Amino acid sequence: MTRRAVTRVLVYLSLIAATAVVLLPLAAVFLTSLKSEREMADGSGALALPEDPFNFHNYVTAFQDGRMLSAFGNTAIILVVAIGGTVLIGSMTAYAIDRFRFRFRKAVLALFLVAALVPGVTTQVATFQIVNSFGMFDSLWAPIALYTGTDIVSIYIFLQFVRSIPVSLDESARLDGANAFTVYRKIIFPLLKPAIATVVIVKGITVYNDFYIPFLYMPSEDLGVISTSLFRFKGPFGAHWETISAGAILVIVPTLAVFLFLQRFIYNGFTQGATK
Repeated sequence: MTRRAVTRVLVYLSLIAATAVVLLPLAAVFLTSLKSEREMADGSGALALPEDPFNFHNYVTAFQDGRMLSAFGNTAIILVVAIGGTVLIGSMTAYAIDRFRFRFRKAVLALFLVAALVPGVTTQVATFQIVNSFGMFDSLWAPIALYTGTDIVSIYIFLQFVRSIPVSLDESARLDGANAFTVYRKIIFPLLKPAIATVVIVKGITVYNDFYIPFLYMPSEDLGVISTSLFRFKGPFGAHWETISAGAILVIVPTLAVFLFLQRFIYNGFTQGATK
């Protein structure tokens, strides 16, 4: 009983410590967003309470001067098109790899694994030249193409679920005269709902939070996304951290709300994919 009690205490202490590690930075950002420029200049601590707890001037500045409305619109366009393309390409690729037997099939799987292990930064020079040659530089098509065509993890998630679908369903449909695309559209794709939910959530959070690709391939201010819009408040002689913090809160709230609402799909999707 003593050992069990000690174990339980350690578990709760670890959970409390993990919660503090996650919530303290968020609390610091939120408190900073409510402070004035003078308070930040005085060097008050990150967790110090603001003089006016209802000072939302920084949020107005971040939303207007940071062009957050257009940034949210550009981000939404990239999210919808990129995630839709990822779901279609990933599920079709997984279906073709698992259901069809062709030469170099194992080599294709090995190349997918190698591509997932290669750091993306090492290929950015060649990638930039290809994107520029297609005329997609400084347009929304650049991040859309890069987000859609480089997601090897999504293919492996779909592949695990496709392997769990009985081949007998395909054979029954083939006996009724269905072709390969009909089998995919009417049988395979509807059964991939847990995998689709997992890919949409994981991919969506990745695209939503990414800064590198939009900053590199969309330098125009009119094509800013939510991650690059906050960079406008960083100057050569300092940064307006109170405004940046307010913009960060505006960016965090939608992600946090979606994650809390759909977190069970993430856990269920990963668990089912691992067991299957």
